Amino acid sequence: MCCSYDIIENRQASTQHPFNQELIKGMKFFDPHIHMTSRTTDDYQAMADAGIVGLIEPAFWLGQPRTGIDSFRDYYGSLIGWERFRASQFGIRHYCTIGLNSREANNETLAEQVMEILPLFLYKEGVVGVGEIGFDDQTAAEEKYYRLQLELAKEAGLPVQIHTPHRDKKRGTTRSMDIALEHGLDPYMVIVDHNNEETVKEVLDRGFWAGFTIYPFTKMGNERMVELVKQYGTERIMINSAADWGISDPLAVPKTAALMKERGISNEAIGLVTYQNAVTAFEQSGQMNEDDFVAVKEIDQSQKYEGNTVLRGGQQPRIDKNSLIIR
Repeated sequence: MCCSYDIIENRQASTQHPFNQELIKGMKFFDPHIHMTSRTTDDYQAMADAGIVGLIEPAFWLGQPRTGIDSFRDYYGSLIGWERFRASQFGIRHYCTIGLNSREANNETLAEQVMEILPLFLYKEGVVGVGEIGFDDQTAAEEKYYRLQLELAKEAGLPVQIHTPHRDKKRGTTRSMDIALEHGLDPYMVIVDHNNEETVKEVLDRGFWAGFTIYPFTKMGNERMVELVKQYGTERIMINSAADWGISDPLAVPKTAALMKERGISNEAIGLVTYQNAVTAFEQSGQMNEDDFVAVKEIDQSQKYEGNTVLRGGQQPRIDKNSLIIR
């Protein structure tokens, strides 16, 4: 009962403090960890309207176990194909990281097959890292495939995007960094994600990038994020939304920027943690060029990808989100 009350209270608080996009008008944002496979085209439009110009979609667990290698092959193909196209139809530049997620690393028979196909995708256009990889339950199998994928990243010269575990996070975060260093990775090439107050100091002190997921009711709220930026500054810190199939918010990055603005953080600092730091970290892949998503491009939503378009039945490209009537 307590938890239900807290959720209702949080929802009421968010209603009483609406998102004021005027605070961030003219700013641009980059979300370095967002699972757009789980989102609708309306989310893409709202993100574009809020100033998001680029994003990274890490390969992840889809909510239930995949049962065959072709499921992985099709999923990875969608990240470098349809999803990249779909984002472009809203003026957003889509990149991805490719990897075997920690949860499914525990199915070793299938994991071995996934390891065989990963190199076929890591060198594709728009792939800016190996991820998200690391630990979930911190099993021996998870460590085995984490280590193998660190070696793939070294061979490909790609950054690594680490998923830190939900349970026993501090130990899992330390262990993830220790292993990365054992394999000779430069901490500046490793983004340690899903940090909180318990992990951030060690991550930054050891020279890694620190990612923070702004997620309703768990992980990191944006008020806490404001306080962390005030305490630790902006060096090697980046903010993301994750925005997966759970309760999440694809506008978490611009909303956090607006709250930072409200709370007196400078535009320069906001720009670093919501845009520039992520770009700097993942540009090391050689696959990302900031000019590609800074330049304003004409968008033709009648374009097709393998015969498919984001439009349906000759509809107009945009809908009026301010209208009560949906025609």
